[in-house]
Amino acid sequence: MKEYGQRYCPIARASEVFAERWTPIIVRNLLLGCTTFGEILDGAPGISRSLLSQRLKELERYGLLERRTEAGQPRRLYFLTAAGSELAEVCDTLGRWGARWLEVAPKELDPGIVLWAIAKCMDRSRLPDTRIILRFDVKDHPRFWLVVRQPEPELCRTHPGGEEDLIITADAETLARWHMGEFTLGHAVGNGIMQIEGPPRLVRAFRSWGGQTPFKDVQPARRGS
Repeated sequence: MKEYGQRYCPIARASEVFAERWTPIIVRNLLLGCTTFGEILDGAPGISRSLLSQRLKELERYGLLERRTEAGQPRRLYFLTAAGSELAEVCDTLGRWGARWLEVAPKELDPGIVLWAIAKCMDRSRLPDTRIILRFDVKDHPRFWLVVRQPEPELCRTHPGGEEDLIITADAETLARWHMGEFTLGHAVGNGIMQIEGPPRLVRAFRSWGGQTPFKDVQPARRGS
């Protein structure tokens, strides 16, 4: 890791830790509740396992992360320390700035990571105790499935087994723009850019689970502002 040579400046010192490539994404995933290596990796497509391992060790060395082995868990789990948890404010500010000033780029959309983010943003208090399977048919992409149940939804790239309860059809841009809060599910369905097939009670339940980003209420700045 290269230093800025400005050890007197808190911004420079903090940037040497937080502004490393992939570190903000890893911290974001931990703040969203990821605790295993695999969960963190799923939310960071493009990073290699070796680089993720390196970044986690760096965060631990700086006192932002701790590894634990809990009863009944064969794998080590990762948790932010008090210092790491305070980065929530940094991530929130960074996210709000991005939502205000940067546009979604359709060509860069990965429906897998969009659906991963939707699952992570679902309201845990509203999730059903029973297993509900949502199938997503995304234009020009393989199918995806979300298994929704307490305590945590799960994104699957292969059929998880069992009967599909709802089938959602949309393109990747529509899913991303709904996730970002540009419109409601009702608007998407009413305008024909998304179709939801299944029992009305489950459609209503799906709408109640949330899945939109915490930055959905940020108003984008106008061009040239």
